[in-house]
Amino acid sequence: MKRQITLSLIAAIAAIGVLSVPLSQTAQAESLVPDWIKTNAGWWADGAVDDETFLNGIKFLLENGIIDVSSESNTTITEPLTIGFIPVEKADELTPKAQALETFLENELGVDVEIVVPTNYETIIEGMRFGHIDAAFMDTGPAWITHQRTGAEAVLAELVAGKVNYQATVWTLASNDSIQSIEDTVGKKVAFTSITGSSGFVRPMGTLVTDGHITIEGDDIVALESALANNFESYTFAGGYKAALQLLLNGNVDVAFGSDIAPQKYLELEDQVKLRPVTTIGPVPSHVFMVSSDLSDSGKNALVDALIQLNYDENNHILKDLYGAEALVPTTTTMHIGEFGDFIDALTGLDQLILDKSNYDKSK
Repeated sequence: MKRQITLSLIAAIAAIGVLSVPLSQTAQAESLVPDWIKTNAGWWADGAVDDETFLNGIKFLLENGIIDVSSESNTTITEPLTIGFIPVEKADELTPKAQALETFLENELGVDVEIVVPTNYETIIEGMRFGHIDAAFMDTGPAWITHQRTGAEAVLAELVAGKVNYQATVWTLASNDSIQSIEDTVGKKVAFTSITGSSGFVRPMGTLVTDGHITIEGDDIVALESALANNFESYTFAGGYKAALQLLLNGNVDVAFGSDIAPQKYLELEDQVKLRPVTTIGPVPSHVFMVSSDLSDSGKNALVDALIQLNYDENNHILKDLYGAEALVPTTTTMHIGEFGDFIDALTGLDQLILDKSNYDKSK
């Protein structure tokens, strides 16, 4: 029901005009969003409030001019565009799908569009810094770092399974009743997915640090590694959701960190019932579409307007083929990434590791 209402709302507003916060006033607009709307949005994503309450918040933003849906602004692009994609090790596998989007945008915008698929995020960030890349699809962590380093802003978020986030979760064996909270994981044998994993490391470790259960003494990656060694009986980076859960099933660890749907997605039913979720730690934001601070306001609005068209049936296959997203919904850096950026900042030295990660792991 939520997915149907959300997509209907997107389509209805997109038909009126450009669906975005006025991009020339992003920071001002973000400061105008009341806390109760941000809270309701989080509760709605978790199923704690109904659709009507959530949509009332959107209505408030529209009626008070915080979200602009007018079609009166000049939304044109006159210069060629270069758009980056989430880095993958085998770029040739994504290139044909990217070319479909390239052709679509050229038809919508009337300018040449070049899609680039690098093997690392540093290329995208430096490209935005020096004006070689105008916009990019990005994972949450790199998007936050890009925002901090270049001033680029998130304007769209991917909608997957009806949500713009998923839940980071603490898993243990169903027979283990000694772990009842995330703080109970301190001193235990734990399995993370990878050191750059959003739900498998950044959110759980970031939460333990920001909540004061673990202290990092220092300001580099060595300090982070020391904190891991000092606060867990043992820790391992398993390489993905399935591998971390398998270590848990085999009795090699007491805890596995990951997403709320990881067991359902990667394990047989007979193994799923052997596990229990200790707690959900909090939401991990979906991928975002970032635009360079150097791109003109009219160019940003035109690009957002064109990408919104991917939500319609006749174009939706282009978006789904890329990353499996159902739709692109308007957002801002603060509203979508928000608190998650604080976790990245709290984990010293992690920003460079995220950028050094050469290939994109869909499992996070």
